[in-house]
Amino acid sequence: MKDSFISNYMECAIELAKRGKGFVNPNPLVGAVIVKDGKILGEGWHKKYGGLHAEREAIADAKRRGNSCRGADIYVTLEPCCHTGKQPPCTDAIIAEGFARVFVGSNDPNPLVSGKGFEILRKAGIEVHSECLKAECDAINKTFFHYITTKTPYVTMKYAMTADGLTSCATGDSKWISGEESRKLVHKERAYNMAVMTGINTVLADDPLLSCRLPPSELAFEKASESVRQPVRIVCDSTLKIPLECKLVATAMEVPLFVACALSDEEIADSKKAMELKKLGVEIISAGEFVSARDTSTNQKEEKERVVDLRLLSKKLGERGIDSILLESGGILNASALKAGIVNKIQVFIAAKIFGSASAADILYGGKSFSPVRQVIAEHPAECIKLGKPEISVIGDDVLLEYEVKN
Repeated sequence: MKDSFISNYMECAIELAKRGKGFVNPNPLVGAVIVKDGKILGEGWHKKYGGLHAEREAIADAKRRGNSCRGADIYVTLEPCCHTGKQPPCTDAIIAEGFARVFVGSNDPNPLVSGKGFEILRKAGIEVHSECLKAECDAINKTFFHYITTKTPYVTMKYAMTADGLTSCATGDSKWISGEESRKLVHKERAYNMAVMTGINTVLADDPLLSCRLPPSELAFEKASESVRQPVRIVCDSTLKIPLECKLVATAMEVPLFVACALSDEEIADSKKAMELKKLGVEIISAGEFVSARDTSTNQKEEKERVVDLRLLSKKLGERGIDSILLESGGILNASALKAGIVNKIQVFIAAKIFGSASAADILYGGKSFSPVRQVIAEHPAECIKLGKPEISVIGDDVLLEYEVKN
């Protein structure tokens, strides 16, 4: 078979796989196309966590069309699973239906599958071709590959800034920097990620809801009647300053809210505020560490301060099945996340606006004009956080830069 035909069918499978965005986490996005004699017999994708996998969806689609899969080829974006989870092994279905050949894009890094799916199929006499459009298939599952290999969430840090690099006016006003189209895209990202994380300063300043407020029809879901899966909300709040009356707490019974603090489990158990938050449906996560804090009054004395340990928090969130986080916060938490090494991707929305320099704000307004990263990351250029080659998009009047974090 010509490589061009293989590419065409695999590209079709990739587009099908993308339809599962926002529904299948923490499972991977997978699409499948069944072909025989140049004719597509069936198509499928993993539509929802716990539902049929792409291969079984495609087989079911072929049968609905009155087609037999015996002797056909199946194109799958990810190595077929060979273990029982929410669903039985897809290798069993491929063998039972009598497929002649299997074309696969990505190898599955899951230890329960990795290479074993291929081996089972080959032992059954099925011809297997791996790494077909591998780079393209790998690209749609960066979140899954990171989560399954590290057991920690894939973190995307998102911020909007003006063309002169500011995230607010000198008065502190920041609504709105980016345009309507960009804000709509951010709501899509909230739906695609399992969680949205922010810091307590953002909660106190803006009282956000951190929900996806787009109808399913605008998220390109298969059925407009499907409900949008709201992301878990996470607040980094070292000393439990979060107000009981804020929007996040008020909706904690409807959409999960995790508050990560620096208190020990014993201190949480003895805390009246923690007890009140728990009654309102908030889950409190103990993830504290001690860091050095210089006394600014003397500029000499150093004291120990308790803050949220973001690496420990990332591990604990991974244990709760959170595979992806959209970090929507201010410059302090952004800087801490970068220093902790938990950020995998950065989305920068650059608005076609100029606010004026932060130095002027220091003089006139007491330094309320903010930058997106508000700590020293590097004292020398060689110490910087390096980013990959950007993907560049124009969103309305804004420019979106997307970087993979290299170190």
